[in-house]
Order: sequence, then C-alpha cells, then structure tokens
Amino acid sequence: MCRVSAKAVFLAADGRFVATELARGPWDPAAQHGGAPAGLLMRALEQLPATEGLQLSRVTYEFLRPVPLGELFVRVEVARRGRRVQLLEGSLMTGDGVEVVRARALQVRAADAGAALRSAAGGDAGAPGAMPPGPEQGRPNDVQPPFAPMFAPDAVEVRFVAGAFHAAGPATAWFRLRVPLVAGEQPTALQRLAVAGDFGNGISQALSWDEYMFINPDLTLYIGRPPAGEWIALQSRTRIAAGGIGLAESVLYDERGQLGHATQALLVAPRGS
Repeated sequence: MCRVSAKAVFLAADGRFVATELARGPWDPAAQHGGAPAGLLMRALEQLPATEGLQLSRVTYEFLRPVPLGELFVRVEVARRGRRVQLLEGSLMTGDGVEVVRARALQVRAADAGAALRSAAGGDAGAPGAMPPGPEQGRPNDVQPPFAPMFAPDAVEVRFVAGAFHAAGPATAWFRLRVPLVAGEQPTALQRLAVAGDFGNGISQALSWDEYMFINPDLTLYIGRPPAGEWIALQSRTRIAAGGIGLAESVLYDERGQLGHATQALLVAPRGS
C-alpha cells in the first residue's frame, strides 16, 4: 500500500505519476476512487493537439481493473484527426505495464450560438428553475469513511443540497477539490468535472453500503459546454433492474447552470461474494 504523505492526489515524477493515499476509494484500501484516474486521464486528453474550435464533448472511461495506489503512467493519442470531429484514446498503466483504465473521447467543433440555434435548442439548458441550490446552501456530507485518508472527504469536499450518502434514493450534491489533482498544478475545469462525475452511484445509492457493492466498471461524461468555476454538482439517480444491472444517471451543473450528463453501469453484488 502506498504510504506517501502528500497534499495532492498525484505526484509527478519523471514522466510518471504516484497516486497518494488521497486517491483511495471506498471499496478497497489499496485501490483508487474512479474520480482520481478519470481526472488524471482528462488532464492528458485535454493536452493533446486539436484544431481550433474543437471542444471535448464526450469522454468514456472503462475501468478494466482496480487502479492501485502507487506508480502509474499515462499514454494518450489522437486516434483520428479531423477539422470538425476528432477521436482521442488513452490508457492508464501500472508501473509494470498493466492497463487499468482505458478512455475514448470525442472533440467536436463548437456550434455557432446564434439566436436561431438557441431557439431551435429550446433555450438555455441552464435557465433559471433548472438549477439546484448552490453550494453555499449545502450541508457537509454524512459519509463515514471506511479508510483514512480517502478521496472523499479528504481530497474532495462534498456538500449535499438533497439526499445524503447514507440515505437511499436520488440525491444532489456539489463537489470541489480540496487539494491539487497533480502536485504543483492548478486543476482545470474539465479535470474538476471528471473528478466529480464518478460520484453519481455513491450519492444516489439504491442498496445498503454495508450489505452490497455497486461498483461502476465504466463512466461516460457528455459535456455540452466547458464548465466554469471550482464547484460541480451532480443530480443523481440509481436504478437497478430486477434480474438486470444497475445504472446511475447524473445531470451535471456548475454555478452557471446545466452543462452535461454522466452515466455509469453498475456491478451489483453482495459484499463478500
């Protein structure tokens, strides 16, 4: 287990990264929360060259194996170049070369936001009435961490405006990083979005944390516009079909309004199975 004491989720070293204990997730003391590698891969994807006017519109992460604490490296590339649409691919690898997370992303040319387009789109997706209460109206989360330190609440601050970690059903919460994602760097808005986007299943649990696991082997972020500010909100709901699988769906907000959606498929199983 990584014993690095640090004030960042990742430390950069010689082209690689070291995941500190602040990356730890809720299921395994030796494995990361999905938001940590999602943010690190987002950092690499947004640094790839792109034609002017292209914006990240969709990022899908596949969590192939538990992501360990400790040494990791990132590999990203432009898989298909284009003036209007560009496909990106990336992988997160352990220090000995085992792929643990795979990402595919689309960059799409931003639309001309003229009056006719706004009318055709039905108005502003973040119009008054669509917004949840702001983070200043939120209450501290009621999470009881099974391990310490942990990604939430130690690296990520969570403020609930509806629901709670230990209450079943839909919930809405605001998230922001308490520490840098990578030591010595200011996280970008997209990195903050990726970090927060993986919390949907955790805040809108449909089953007891004590009796069941509901781990997401994937995460897809749809990004309608670039986020702004340090706070990201998720308005989340989890559904588990009888004889099927779970699905967590979240509407994403910043303090300007609605900006996208996140979806997670869930592996649901009794603990210890």
